[in-house]
Amino acid sequence: MGDVAATMKIMPESPDVDLDALKERLETALPEGAEVRGSDTDDVAFGLVALLLSVVVPDDAGGTDAVEEAFAGADGVESVSVEEVGRL
Repeated sequence: MGDVAATMKIMPESPDVDLDALKERLETALPEGAEVRGSDTDDVAFGLVALLLSVVVPDDAGGTDAVEEAFAGADGVESVSVEEVGRL
């Protein structure tokens, strides 16, 4: 079995949230074994920009639930959703 790869969409609390600082906070909040392998942004509306992170989680971690919980608890995060998921 391979690792789990997921694209996660992180909505900041407001357009004023610094996305670079938010990305750093999210990377430090990752559970052990998980890692960010890429990032992008998605213009949502009215100046709000979502952060898209490509995250790889070990297969034995049981999916992306722990990453979603860690991201949701980070300062400046309004919501977290999994946009795509697959195996490497």
